[in-house]
Amino acid sequence: MATFYTSAILTTDDLERSTEHSKHVRARESRVRYYQEAGRLLPIRRGLYAVVPENSEPSTFRVDPFLIAASLAPDAVLAYHTALEFHGKTYSSFHEFHTLSRHTVRPFRFQSQRFRILKFPQTLLRQHEETFGIQETQREGVTVRVTSFERTLVDVLHRPDIAGGWEEVWRSLESIEFVDVEQVIRYASLLQNGRTCAAVGFYLEQHRETLMIEDAMLEPLRKRRPKVPQYFDRSARKGGKLVSGWNLLVPPVVLERSWEEPT
Repeated sequence: MATFYTSAILTTDDLERSTEHSKHVRARESRVRYYQEAGRLLPIRRGLYAVVPENSEPSTFRVDPFLIAASLAPDAVLAYHTALEFHGKTYSSFHEFHTLSRHTVRPFRFQSQRFRILKFPQTLLRQHEETFGIQETQREGVTVRVTSFERTLVDVLHRPDIAGGWEEVWRSLESIEFVDVEQVIRYASLLQNGRTCAAVGFYLEQHRETLMIEDAMLEPLRKRRPKVPQYFDRSARKGGKLVSGWNLLVPPVVLERSWEEPT
């Protein structure tokens, strides 16, 4: 019973452990049904439930979407724009939440939010480095695993297409006031992607004063830049201006920061 009252989200495994050691499926199903009818359990998707606080109505109770995303799989990790938002470092709030995992879960909607699991990059899995830069915290009795500032910075530059596009990525990252540059470079290198290393190097170079970046720090990334020019955004291959130092075709909106109001 302790699990039921101390965790805001319950999985089928949690419910099994709290069913007084019963091995009978029907007994567990009966228990779940009882608490649903009592208004204490709110089904999110198969095998996942939210605990409704006492004196709250299931029909109006809003479940913390970060807790849902963090509970989608045993190895679930909040990542990309979702990680930025969890850290409080986004320019805009999204209604889509991304989680990294080895497991496959179909995208689904709950309370106007969309939840999607993405696989860990294969390059990380091959090197057994998928847990690099992952932090753990407790939130309403749920263990939330989330990528660090350093890993998230690289991830959203690696996949801007799932992080809201260039303006959202740029403006969100600029709210991060400090990063461990060595960790950023190490993680970017682990992804083994020349375009990503160049994109990260370009971003750090553009923010050298804010992040206290020295030219020598960027050399490991510069050595890994692509040999021929590549688009900053592989999903939007048009209208880029060449930044020769990184062999990147960068969208004019980024170079000119056209979202800023003229002074």
